[in-house]
Amino acid sequence: MSRSVAAFACLLALSACGAPAARQGAGAACGLPAAQMGVFMTMPAGDFVMGADPRYPEEGPGLRVHVDAFAIQAHEVTNDQFAAFVAATGHVTDAERPAPNGGSAVFSSDLRQWRLDRGATWRTPEGADSSIAGRGAMPVVHVSHADAQAYARWAGARLPSEVEWEYAAARQLPDPADQRSGAYDGAGAPVANTWQGVFPIKDDGEDGFRAPAPVGCFPAGATGLYDMIGNVWEWTDTPYAEGAQFTIKGGSYLCAKNFCGRFRPAARQPQDADFSTGHIGFRVVKDAR
Repeated sequence: MSRSVAAFACLLALSACGAPAARQGAGAACGLPAAQMGVFMTMPAGDFVMGADPRYPEEGPGLRVHVDAFAIQAHEVTNDQFAAFVAATGHVTDAERPAPNGGSAVFSSDLRQWRLDRGATWRTPEGADSSIAGRGAMPVVHVSHADAQAYARWAGARLPSEVEWEYAAARQLPDPADQRSGAYDGAGAPVANTWQGVFPIKDDGEDGFRAPAPVGCFPAGATGLYDMIGNVWEWTDTPYAEGAQFTIKGGSYLCAKNFCGRFRPAARQPQDADFSTGHIGFRVVKDAR
């Protein structure tokens, strides 16, 4: 089985992506100011229940674990940050490599299905005719696990383990007893970038977006982190079962209640290490000093 065929088989289990759209309504300009870009927040050592309130077979059973202190970037790695890395190192992402291995997965909102687009890269997220001009604060996507690792090394950081990522996300919840409170408040209003409506028929856009949002457009959680839930899935450095797959966390802007309830800290999915999509990004961590 080819790399792309195997990867698309895995994609069928994930929430899908749609074509980018501007934020709706009066809040068109949003996101973090430049001074807050690249800030790290310290997560103190502590215990928590990993896999709490499992919804799918791959989650749980809940297990209390101890996590050492670490620092985590407050937001997902942005296009501007990744561009600085590429400019400094000349890194070529997996999606930019020549066929048959190049390209990345894009979801067509018109056809409502995935396609392998040979022109889709982090620089051209919707295909060869697109660009990231004016989108420097958007989370970088179309990056493989190796690409994310390479950035992390250059930045003097690393990818989080699944335990670290879930611990940080769980500490963010407005209601620690409700795994979904990072996505929807007590009245059912969205507080993160997910899909509202029936997937894949219609995204009502109640959260203001039908695409990835610039980092920090939604309020920070209890410990100052942005977009741990929704926006884009995030790579971790934890292998997923057997094979060349790693665990991704957090759900994406197209996780819907009717299709993908993985907008919860405990949710997890596998992703082929050498493949990328338009709804997977990452953030980085550092050891506590």
